[in-house]
Amino acid sequence: MRLVCRLILLMLVALPLRADIVDTWQFKNPENQQRAISLAKQLRCPQCQNQNLVESTSPIAHDLRLEVYRMVDEGKSDEQIVSFMTQRFGDFVLYKPRFNSQTALLWCSPLVLMLFGLLIIWRYVKKRRQLPTPALTEEQKRQLDKWLEKKS
Repeated sequence: MRLVCRLILLMLVALPLRADIVDTWQFKNPENQQRAISLAKQLRCPQCQNQNLVESTSPIAHDLRLEVYRMVDEGKSDEQIVSFMTQRFGDFVLYKPRFNSQTALLWCSPLVLMLFGLLIIWRYVKKRRQLPTPALTEEQKRQLDKWLEKKS
């Protein structure tokens, strides 16, 4: 029993240490460091899918960050680095996918949905304005007059 308690305590102590993995990469200059971090923020983690490479703590994100850092220090352009990542993982790795025939629906759908919603609202309002107000019959007018006399 003591052994189990010690193992659990050891795991609880070691757990926070794993979450604070820090990339240590020696850049040639501070500009390269800023550029590499900026690029890593623009690329999506293939495993996490909702975090960029800087935010993610997954092993693949760590490896890809180091790859981005290495390519920046080698002097590769942003376009070359992004091209390398998209060849390897597809356009999915980009937080802002390029506009092309495959992503046109993704980019245009908010506008189409907004226009469709405005069309529905416009038709509803137009239809409501065109509804005739029913005229009261003589009997209804007399009942209304009696009701109003009682109220006053």
